[in-house]
Amino acid sequence: MKNSYIIIAALAVAACAPKAPLGLKDVLGDKFLVGTALNEQQIRHQDPKADSIVALHFNAIVPENCMKHAELHPKEDEYNFELADKFVEYGEAAGLTMTGHCLVWHSQTGRWMFFDDKGELASPELLKQRMKDHITTVMTRYKGKLKGWDVVNEAIMEDGSYRKSLYYQILGEEFIPWAFQCAHEADPDAELYYNDYGMNLEGRRNGVVRLIRQLKERGLRIDAVGMQGHMGMDYPTVDEFRASMDAFIAEGVDVMITEWDMSANPTETQSADVGETQRLRMSMWTVAPEEREAIRQELLARLCPYSDGLPEDVSAEWNARMRAFTDLFIEYADHITRVTAWGITDATSWKNGFVVPGGTDYPLLFDREYNAKPFVNQLIEDYK
Repeated sequence: MKNSYIIIAALAVAACAPKAPLGLKDVLGDKFLVGTALNEQQIRHQDPKADSIVALHFNAIVPENCMKHAELHPKEDEYNFELADKFVEYGEAAGLTMTGHCLVWHSQTGRWMFFDDKGELASPELLKQRMKDHITTVMTRYKGKLKGWDVVNEAIMEDGSYRKSLYYQILGEEFIPWAFQCAHEADPDAELYYNDYGMNLEGRRNGVVRLIRQLKERGLRIDAVGMQGHMGMDYPTVDEFRASMDAFIAEGVDVMITEWDMSANPTETQSADVGETQRLRMSMWTVAPEEREAIRQELLARLCPYSDGLPEDVSAEWNARMRAFTDLFIEYADHITRVTAWGITDATSWKNGFVVPGGTDYPLLFDREYNAKPFVNQLIEDYK
């Protein structure tokens, strides 16, 4: 009898004990990976509150910058793996799924990549060899540790044509199949992705569909398309985004939502006087320094008006749009393998200062005080 009382008392205590909080990964992790991007401070564990958010809410990570070409490979005969290694150590220690970002991109690539020792544009043969060396070296170092790689980033324009990058100027369309071939040879078990922004646009959508077909016709592997989720309060529409998801899925690839954030500020093209805004932006860098601050303040008032916090109605609209897109992702969970926010809190988002130096934005899932936004809390409540 005494033992029975002890058992009953223990059960009662357990029932009254506070339950561990649930995170996004706990309620959505059976649908797709729930990810975030880490900056240098977070990778080095210099932001303990961010560490806590990652541990509670996410089961996947991607580096913001430390695996980009210019960071890893600043000179032809020099690699710098220090921070990338720490990123992998972070993921391994926490048991997180990791994605590499990115192997080939027109931006943040060392200029040496495209020129020979005479300062002239590199020959096709030289560029192909440099691409192979870079891809092979980087992927081999992390072989078996990363689930997949953004092999090529942002190579298709809004009208579906190829971006006239130096990669394209030297190799033409061939640079993309070559990158995918080198990546598959370097790590046959790694998933391979094409990643781009503005994927709701019909022209870019069609261009990416053509690219998928071309790669497959050549017997090359492409596992998924990364649809960058850089959004605003009036773009894209859910239906536009859905149309592109349908198009890519129809080609036999999965979809990942990458770099997801939503600016809460007015869209520049929808500002009251677009022409005046553009004039101010251009003049800011041509006027005398003493005049520059007045122009910056005027631009802040036009394009980043919420320096003291979001008005309640704007916050409500932002949360409703984020929830609408999350519902779309959940609807397509059979084909979406990962949804990744491009950062942890509003305080460290790249969107701050992107439109105007010193600007303030509110694009991420957690605010400047590390609190979850209302739609995040509601998602956890609805799916727990």
